[in-house]
Amino acid sequence: MSLDLSPETVAVIGFVSLFVLMLLRVPVGMAMGLVGITGFGYLTGFAPALKLVGQTTMRTVTDYSFGVIPMFLLMGAFVSVSGISRELFRAANTFVGHWKGGLGIATIAACGGFAAISGSSVATAATFSAVAYPEMRRFGYPQSFAAGVIAVGGTLGAMLPPSTVLAVYGIITQQDIGKLFIAGVVPGLLAIVMHMITIGIIGVTRPGFLPAGKKASWHERFVALRDVWSPLLLFLFVIGGLYGGFFVPTEAGAVGAVGAFIIGILRGKLTREGILQSLLQATRTAAAVFTVLIGALCFGYFLTITQTPQHVTEFLTGLGIGPYGVLALILLMYLVLGCLMDAMAMVILTVPIVFPVVTALGFDPIWFGIIIVMTVELGLIHPPVGMNVFVIKSVIKDVNMSTIFVGVLPFVITDLIRLVILILFPLLATWLPQRMIG
Repeated sequence: MSLDLSPETVAVIGFVSLFVLMLLRVPVGMAMGLVGITGFGYLTGFAPALKLVGQTTMRTVTDYSFGVIPMFLLMGAFVSVSGISRELFRAANTFVGHWKGGLGIATIAACGGFAAISGSSVATAATFSAVAYPEMRRFGYPQSFAAGVIAVGGTLGAMLPPSTVLAVYGIITQQDIGKLFIAGVVPGLLAIVMHMITIGIIGVTRPGFLPAGKKASWHERFVALRDVWSPLLLFLFVIGGLYGGFFVPTEAGAVGAVGAFIIGILRGKLTREGILQSLLQATRTAAAVFTVLIGALCFGYFLTITQTPQHVTEFLTGLGIGPYGVLALILLMYLVLGCLMDAMAMVILTVPIVFPVVTALGFDPIWFGIIIVMTVELGLIHPPVGMNVFVIKSVIKDVNMSTIFVGVLPFVITDLIRLVILILFPLLATWLPQRMIG
């Protein structure tokens, strides 16, 4: 068919159409798929475009490596329904609850433990809104601080393995998902430590702002630890198997799901209704993720045929501002997009465009994946969208959005400092993956 428009013009029209559809609240996966197939069909013919839809859909839902997503989602669903979050919080609180701001520190520690099993930021934020917020308010913690700590604790689900965002990044860029998971361990632990230090600084600089709780006996601490050793052992087994080369990521997800199921059954926490709820929850979430992935892959074919990544690479590398100048522009773009869309949409929409730029500049793709997720974390808590903030607001009815955003501000500053640290010291993300077996 004769073409009236150049591929570059079609690409521009495609991006404008995509953002219009997203403003009209069309689901991002459907919007990307619609624009991608329409643009691809205009440039190559609609018969090949329709074949592309079927081939992409079938390949995505049957590809063995993509099975890592539903397996880890199922593992997280079993853990959520089993009520482990409350026990994690109780165990952390027995050790640090008597400090100034101890309940906040316990919340961060429990969020980290829960995120390391569930892999979901939204699930972590929603769960601890019900578990930790009432306790902090009961002990006299300000609304803004209590909600802010839960919001920032939820972001740990995007970094600590098994992270769904990291898995999707690995699929899009064809990077080793196991290495990405392991690369998130040190930055994730650094996030936990820096958030705890931030709470400690607030407690010291503002006397009386954060009260201290009752000190638990060592007997109470050991009893609380007895309730959480099994999920922590499961996490160490799954991640250790990945690191030691015993599992590929999909196998690790399956082992984790089976392990979470067995733990829930043996502890009497997983009933027949809970199992059904877990299966439905994991299936719905996996279906949503795969819908977005299929749309993104179709949109990626459109980008390839219009040579958009190549044009963007030529433009950015030709600015003469150096690799780190280009990296700063990319991260600034992510901070702006964080005001407009959720984390998964950001990664799926932008990574196919910016990844060729990053590799052309010589940056490590595993390290860049961690940098992207850290920047996306900020998008989960900063205004005006802040997906975690919306989740907390939906669970806690008596707190308004502005109060939560005030509470997260000190942690946003902490996260920006952590981002700079990781840019200056990339070995924090690359050292462990380089030593993986297999």
